[in-house]
Amino acid sequence: MITRRTAVQQISLASAALAFGGAMAQAQTEAPAPAFKLPPLGYDYDALEPHIDAETMKIHHDKHHAAYVAKLNAALAKAPDLGSKSIEDILTSLVSTPEGIREDLRNHGGGHFNHTLFWSTLKKAEGSGPEGDLLKAIDKQFASFAKWQESFSDTAMKVFGSGWVWLVARGSKLSIEPTPNQDSPLTTGGTPLLGIDVWEHAYYLKYQNRRADYVKAFQNVIDWEVVGANYKKAIG
Repeated sequence: MITRRTAVQQISLASAALAFGGAMAQAQTEAPAPAFKLPPLGYDYDALEPHIDAETMKIHHDKHHAAYVAKLNAALAKAPDLGSKSIEDILTSLVSTPEGIREDLRNHGGGHFNHTLFWSTLKKAEGSGPEGDLLKAIDKQFASFAKWQESFSDTAMKVFGSGWVWLVARGSKLSIEPTPNQDSPLTTGGTPLLGIDVWEHAYYLKYQNRRADYVKAFQNVIDWEVVGANYKKAIG
């Protein structure tokens, strides 16, 4: 037979368990969602074959980019007020972000932004090139599209270690700019229109140490329609 004392103890324990369960459920419900998510690639892993292989694309997107997103969200968890900002806003005003997470935002936020732009400007497009206003701007700044290709590729070959090379709009002017690691031209007031990732993880499975072959192949997978749209947006 259950005594009154035992019954009271059991009721108390049950109530405590229910209260704990409710608190846990409420905490889970109220936990903030990650500020950023890995965007879909937008095309099949093998869409850029033979210039960029499917296995590289899968690892590059699903592993490397995903890691930048996860670490960016971990950094932002320490500064919840930044969670509502776009990645562009964060990188543009990097110097005003909390010092304790600034390098994480530079590295992982830059990695997220850079790769998101990178995927969006790629498609198999042998023989294509810029048109319209972008072509006029390239001809004005670099004398010709062929000269631009030569300069862009040469700059990519000269990057020491890991980094990127960008076609950047600064006002109405275009420039070719290298950045180390995952730095973005956004942090210095530029608007990147196109970038080539020259970290080894972007090409080593297919090209090993032959960066020149990768840089040459990259010219065949630039979606100039998207780059042109980026230029129009940048000049307003």
